[in-house]
Amino acid sequence: MTSAAERKMQFLFSLRSRGVTNKRVLNAMERVDRGKYIRGTFEDRAYEDTPLPIACGQTISQPSIVALMTEALDVQPRDKVLEIGTGSGYQAAILSQLARRVYTVDRYSRLVREARAVFEAENITNIIALIADGSRGLPEQAPFDRIILTAASEDPPSPLLEQLRVGGIMVLPVGQSDTVQTLVKVVKTEDGLDYHELRSVRFVPLLEGLGKENA
Repeated sequence: MTSAAERKMQFLFSLRSRGVTNKRVLNAMERVDRGKYIRGTFEDRAYEDTPLPIACGQTISQPSIVALMTEALDVQPRDKVLEIGTGSGYQAAILSQLARRVYTVDRYSRLVREARAVFEAENITNIIALIADGSRGLPEQAPFDRIILTAASEDPPSPLLEQLRVGGIMVLPVGQSDTVQTLVKVVKTEDGLDYHELRSVRFVPLLEGLGKENA
């Protein structure tokens, strides 16, 4: 039977083999236990590099995608980060290891409540999780140094671009919801927006409004 330490070593090796090289990101991935963010029959698959289903018809992304998106976001220790799509809370927990403060929003109140409970149990104090329409961002806390979307949009939402400071970075999947999307890094400059295509991905679509309580 594989020990927890051996599983963690294999986990980190798989991240490196998929192109994750940033030491701060790898350290964050090592410190955050993905198993805390997965419930039920899939808990024993926490260290597999695969997406897994969570409540409300959503998924927890595969660790290598979480790591690659985090690496592209280039979070600095003093940054204020906005995450659209709390989901399990795993991505926010990774970001919390790298940033000064993380705001994360989700349209499903159940997901936000469950993520808050894990953050509290894990003594993560620099995440603020809110129930909100992610397509509108969080204007009352703007501007943000970094913005990350864990749901796909046909185009980078203009309200979120407005909430990104000059010099800031946004990372998101772009494309139609029923096709493979492209992970895009957007850098906001004094002269406009610079777009960088990173790789093909597949995410749930970004939806407007709040999710139904019984979802």
